Amino acid sequence: ESGPVVATGILRIEPADFMRQLRTMHVLNATSQRQRLEKLAEFGEYFGGVLYRTYGGVFSRPVRFDPQAPPRRTRQLRLCVPQLHPFRTDDGVDLLLTRYRGGDKGPVIIAHGLGVSSKIFTIDTIETTLTEYLFAAGFDVWLLDYRASIDLPASATQFTADDVARHDYPAAVATVRDHTGAASVQAMVHCFGSTTFTMAMLSGLQGVRSAVCSQVSAHMVVPVATQLKSGLHVPGLLERLGVTSLTALARTDESWLEKLYDRALQLYPEQTSQDCDSAVCHRITFTYSLLYRHEQLNTATHDALHEMFGTANMTALDHLAEMVRAGHVITATGENAYLPHLDRMAIPITFVHGADNDCFLPQSTAITFDELRRANPGIPYARHVIPGYGHIDCVFGRDASHDVYPLIRGHLEQGAFSTQ
Repeated sequence: ESGPVVATGILRIEPADFMRQLRTMHVLNATSQRQRLEKLAEFGEYFGGVLYRTYGGVFSRPVRFDPQAPPRRTRQLRLCVPQLHPFRTDDGVDLLLTRYRGGDKGPVIIAHGLGVSSKIFTIDTIETTLTEYLFAAGFDVWLLDYRASIDLPASATQFTADDVARHDYPAAVATVRDHTGAASVQAMVHCFGSTTFTMAMLSGLQGVRSAVCSQVSAHMVVPVATQLKSGLHVPGLLERLGVTSLTALARTDESWLEKLYDRALQLYPEQTSQDCDSAVCHRITFTYSLLYRHEQLNTATHDALHEMFGTANMTALDHLAEMVRAGHVITATGENAYLPHLDRMAIPITFVHGADNDCFLPQSTAITFDELRRANPGIPYARHVIPGYGHIDCVFGRDASHDVYPLIRGHLEQGAFSTQ
């Protein structure tokens, strides 16, 4: 420290440089392919944390499904290098916004559901992802990973839908507005992300001028099997038995008990109608009900389900079950604190719903649509029921870019503006 200063300066590493640097890391002296991948992921998490999870590609998350299988070959997404914007909520939770600026039509926040992450909008197994589609259309796309995202440490904690609505969305909207200078944003929200967004709006969220709500919003009508699981308070019962989360991930090296669990799930009634032997797929169905029509998924996407689905905490599932029993959004303590404020959703909203959705029936958004039109006459609400689609296949279905995405873009185009 007492030596002379030889030189001073600032080293600038652009995101593209950092992405390239991360892909040059190698593990020496590994005794197996599995050990090499595990150590690379372990060091990457230590070295870059959330940056590594975003830029590190197939090495960025713990090895899952078949630990001995080599990484699959991925395609290059038709996107710019993302800009990462970590931010913190007012209750101290660290979240992430990932920006792909495709043009000057204004910022659009895109939010995922429960037990997944924003990767459902960038999965490379389909020809065109929703992010690529909106990016090419000239939108400033902001993918939101809120506390339910399986790519964030926060997903391992216990939280309710109220927490997401009251803390995550206000912080996310404020962050995007701060970075873009926009007076307001648009939103495309899916499933649990749509329910919590609705709760945020009904709580007085400001700065959102237009939204697309996918599959569910303020009201919930579910199939009989889901009614039975909710009516029997299955999430609450599991929580009292010490189960703090449910995971969709199934590994080939699991214990005999976990494998027995997977065998039992093959007998679950909703599995009998789908010709599928995937343990991951069966766990997804048990946790959430049938989320997709198998015929809408290509083989590569079905084989990659373990990359997109993970753990959902029991507190959030229990709150969701309470809302299913009530038929509409309520607080975790059972209060009807949201529906009395439908006037706060007096913005243009388009609802998209799979006609064959076996998770939340199409009547769910139909009720919300009708209630909003009664509460806010003159506001341009729209609703589209998409034949042949279920729930999340509206996001990453084989032909979603032709059948679903144009409906989303059509609404967002009406609310677009130039930031020039």
